[in-house]
Amino acid sequence: MKKVERINIIMRYINNRAHFTISEIMREFNISRSTAIRDIREIEAMGMPLVAEVGRDGGYFVMNNSVLPTVRFTDNEIKALFIAFMATRNQQLPYLESRQSLAEKLLGLISENQQESLVLLNQILLFEGTNPNNPDLLDLSDLPHPMLEKLIQILLVDRYLLITIKEEKVIKSYPIYLLHLYREKSHWLIEGFDLKDEKKQIVPVDDLTDVKPYPTKKRLTKKKILEKLSKQEEAINLVLELGPKAIAQFKKYHPLKVSISYTNPYQTTAILKTFIHVNHSEELTEITNWLLFLGGDIKVREVPEEVLEGLQERLSLFCP
Repeated sequence: MKKVERINIIMRYINNRAHFTISEIMREFNISRSTAIRDIREIEAMGMPLVAEVGRDGGYFVMNNSVLPTVRFTDNEIKALFIAFMATRNQQLPYLESRQSLAEKLLGLISENQQESLVLLNQILLFEGTNPNNPDLLDLSDLPHPMLEKLIQILLVDRYLLITIKEEKVIKSYPIYLLHLYREKSHWLIEGFDLKDEKKQIVPVDDLTDVKPYPTKKRLTKKKILEKLSKQEEAINLVLELGPKAIAQFKKYHPLKVSISYTNPYQTTAILKTFIHVNHSEELTEITNWLLFLGGDIKVREVPEEVLEGLQERLSLFCP
């Protein structure tokens, strides 16, 4: 690790702590005592208001109510931020205009040489959903659904919502407790607990016509909601281990209720756990077709007999 990068990281480390010692810095960053002392002195010289405590167990703390020095970004950190902005183009993410102003500020903070590197990256790197004929970082072409930002603003205050949706030309409203807001298959979805029917619901944000806090005083607590949901959860009966090829197929298509958990930091292996309604013929057929779609890069740890029979039946069509 280069010295400039190490000092920047140490600054963030000590700024997030009420108290620290030289020994802690030595252990955390695997440096000698003399190097740790030199780094601390250099950080003090840069303007960070550190106060030394005298005594056997003495250390340092950051003085309260003081202006801290401007955070410095390394070249790699700037590239990481820029690439993150590039990767989120055409993803219908909220606060797009704020993301644009952040990019403009970032470009204004860096040197001309760094700007040239970012321009080159913008020309070379293309991500899914990027228009190769107009790969402009500040292009406002991926505006999200207008309800998304309003929904997020309300969620920061209250997760008990009264949502109004349009389904097949019918408008209806009902109260929910929002569990998660997530994006899947290019659509934003609300996973919520229906406070009226007391069951989990998945609602596309695209179907929302209005959303506001649910004003009733007679609310189920979050603890009660989670207790009810845990009682309603079916036992898992399908467990798969996925390799890189199967993960690639999964990303292309998967049933809405199915998700995977990556089992290594490189996201090349994953595990899938879900429940299949074997008595629902349509769902059984869909899962059978989907397992064939995943290909051979899977290991089956647990599967219902009905699914195996469906797979054997399908395979028999190719091997009479």
